Amino acid sequence: MIKTALKHILWVLSATCALVSCGQKASVPANKAEQVIAELNDPSSKYVVVVCHRGDWRNYPENSLGAIESVIRMGADIVEIDLKLTKDSVLVLSHDHTCNRMTTGRGDISTMTYDSLATFNLKTAHNIAIPGTRITTLREALEVCKDRIVINVDQGFQYYDMVVALTDELDMTDQILIKGKKAREAVASEMEGSRMMYMPIIDIQKPKGRDLFSQYEDWYAQTGEKPLAYEVCFSELDAEVEECCRKVVAQDSKLWVNTLWASLCGGYDDDAAFEGDPDAVYGKILSLGTSIIQTDRPELLIGWLRKQGRR
Repeated sequence: MIKTALKHILWVLSATCALVSCGQKASVPANKAEQVIAELNDPSSKYVVVVCHRGDWRNYPENSLGAIESVIRMGADIVEIDLKLTKDSVLVLSHDHTCNRMTTGRGDISTMTYDSLATFNLKTAHNIAIPGTRITTLREALEVCKDRIVINVDQGFQYYDMVVALTDELDMTDQILIKGKKAREAVASEMEGSRMMYMPIIDIQKPKGRDLFSQYEDWYAQTGEKPLAYEVCFSELDAEVEECCRKVVAQDSKLWVNTLWASLCGGYDDDAAFEGDPDAVYGKILSLGTSIIQTDRPELLIGWLRKQGRR
């Protein structure tokens, strides 16, 4: 049962990749989301997928509809979001457990009803309240993203059943990439039969991260099956990290690296690229075999990748 689930959920066997059987050429994607899904499922593609962290939070409140619309206009491929559950069981977009930082209200989201949360305005990263804005529900975000951009659910695997109920209703489950640090068997059991994409997060320089990566390595050695992608996090770019990345690429899995801040990518981060030499920073990240980059500076990264012929 677990093996069947892995084949349908974790591994690169998705029917959503817009490929035709019997060795025929791939069909033309019908929309942007289909194009991204096809790229994610093509290990030979040189296209670098760009993920926007909480949307365009530099210009709009993070995890807001405005932030999502902005990165869609930029041409981003995936928008990363975080989920929290209100007291009356509404899934909303928020990184924090409280609404203190990003709204004009205060309190733990899990203790508040959606209607009470909706009375607060959202705030920008500069702590400026934006009149007329309110916390975004997952349903609203899905409706905006449908066919236009792939969604990465970062914080939210604990709400998997609720998420898939919504995405099935909107016929966009194959457009969602959810990730986490749970054991391989637990993920397979939870997601059995789903069309949703899954990616393990590997903190390769930490004991739990090494153990999780070993689980996937062992499964690949036994079955030849592998995850669609791995997110590899590292505070220092050393031989252990390079070996992990090499193994990921050798499996024909996609390699996801975060350039959000230095501790996630060994110092090869967005601000270093912005303030210094993008060739030295992003070039080093690509040299690892990276094919998915999560960024806080999407315009800079997309422009640089286009110049390299990687988009």
